Amino acid sequence: MSGSARRTVRRRTFVLGATAAAGSAALAGPLAPTATAATFGYADDGANYVIDTGANLVFKVSKTNGDLTSLVYRGTEYQGYGGKNSHIESGLGTSTVTVKQSGSTILVSVAYGTLKHYYAARSGENNVYLWTNKADTSVSATRYIVRVKAGLFLNDEPDSYTYAPTTIEAADVFAKSDGQTRSKHYSKLRVADYDYIGWKTGSVGLWMVRSNHEKASGGPFYRSLLRHQSADGGGLYEILYYGENQTESQRFGLQGPYVIAFTDGGAPSSSLFHGSLTTSWADSLGISGYVASGGRGKVAGVGISGRDTAYAYTVGIANSAAQYWASARSSDGWFSIAGVLPGTYTLTVFKGELAVHTMSVTVTAGGTTTLNTIAIPSSNDPSNASAIWRIGNWDGTPSGFKNADLMTYAHPSDPRAAAWTGNVVIGSGSETSAFPAYIWKDVNSGLLVYFKLTAAQAAAAHTLRIGVTTAYANGRPQVVVNDAWTSPIPSPPTQPSTRSLTVGSYRGNNYTFTYSVPASAWLTDTSQYNVLKINVVSGSGTTSYLSAGTAIDALDLLT
Repeated sequence: MSGSARRTVRRRTFVLGATAAAGSAALAGPLAPTATAATFGYADDGANYVIDTGANLVFKVSKTNGDLTSLVYRGTEYQGYGGKNSHIESGLGTSTVTVKQSGSTILVSVAYGTLKHYYAARSGENNVYLWTNKADTSVSATRYIVRVKAGLFLNDEPDSYTYAPTTIEAADVFAKSDGQTRSKHYSKLRVADYDYIGWKTGSVGLWMVRSNHEKASGGPFYRSLLRHQSADGGGLYEILYYGENQTESQRFGLQGPYVIAFTDGGAPSSSLFHGSLTTSWADSLGISGYVASGGRGKVAGVGISGRDTAYAYTVGIANSAAQYWASARSSDGWFSIAGVLPGTYTLTVFKGELAVHTMSVTVTAGGTTTLNTIAIPSSNDPSNASAIWRIGNWDGTPSGFKNADLMTYAHPSDPRAAAWTGNVVIGSGSETSAFPAYIWKDVNSGLLVYFKLTAAQAAAAHTLRIGVTTAYANGRPQVVVNDAWTSPIPSPPTQPSTRSLTVGSYRGNNYTFTYSVPASAWLTDTSQYNVLKINVVSGSGTTSYLSAGTAIDALDLLT
């Protein structure tokens, strides 16, 4: 892939002593203009409001439905593929569209039923600021998509299927001639991993800078489509509420600002990132649902004890109205979450992606809720339990298991994947890397784990635990020990109802299955290997990689 066309994604870096709140909406202070705004203003061409930012960007908004119908940067049109505009969902119907200039800001307001949407331009900036207020489910609003003309940013990234002509699943997973798979779902990234997504050449960059996601759902580790590119063109997404492998209900209210940003080939300014973006200039614009910085509060924690320092910890707060999160400082667990809407939240401490502590916290407008050191009880981290053997570690992800990383940007059938078989022997040293990250009823059910027990261990009953991170079609593990004991079929836990394992996400609801294995199941000859068979059971699913399946976090046999 040419360096002039490669994808660039900024992964979040948490700065010690600075807020890392995913929901930070601290709004104070204008951005400095990039150029003298000699032509800043708007016009009406009959069908559209035409906004000239006074820099190098001119864009048009339809007066009929609020679509973004044109994006011209330095004289080149970037908007449009397949005869479609950029818009909420797949476009709104006939809407009320108005425009107003307030000093150095132009605001276009779109009203469609209960949904309100806004575009803002600032004098001298090559940016379009957007807000979306979804009041209820009467108007579907899962995304805003910027549709980009074909041929401008050619690439061969996992989420580009320009060169992948063969459809292998649904209508959104494709294969190249060499078998490598591509899909709009294969972004590789969790929400917490990126501030912006887009493309660049040597002379232009086009980016979607994400919002704080306070009104989105799924938390910091949620994975979804972020962009795609096909022969028809490309798409950049701001996710408002996406149902694929979703673990939470939809939240309502104002989400934004998110920003369409043009550059001369570099990354967008960090001043646009949600943790540092200041928009006091929007305080008086009359945006529905807008809450300025003075109406928001802050949560600060002096530290977290009981951590496993080999892992990163994240602190999230969430309720039915909003969600926020921050990274805990590695040295002591200090954290700060700013720009929080007032209310009472459930605070969750995550080891990796595994919840290990919860508590309630209340936030008030203009105030700071300071928390003393949060102590994680030892029993809350399953890694602290003494085990005869353990495969993987308890961090809420399949990290370290066979094919785990690849599955965030490829289909399980991809030729780069190692064989999904994986019988393992405890003590071999490769137990985790040889054990498949995913198990399907129709693909690799019946995996075997070989292990020896001492005479004392074989004389006692033991608890077997299998942790999973999501499941498809109610797939769950049933175990057989030495063909002498078979566990009852466990009830399926609550998991997302959509595809997951084939669309780049293991992130569902972490759940631990426990099995009480009687002493009579073990071999009394300590020189022989006991054999644990793990089957996937379900009455749902279809075949192959769409048969019932599950993703593994860890499994162990306790002392």
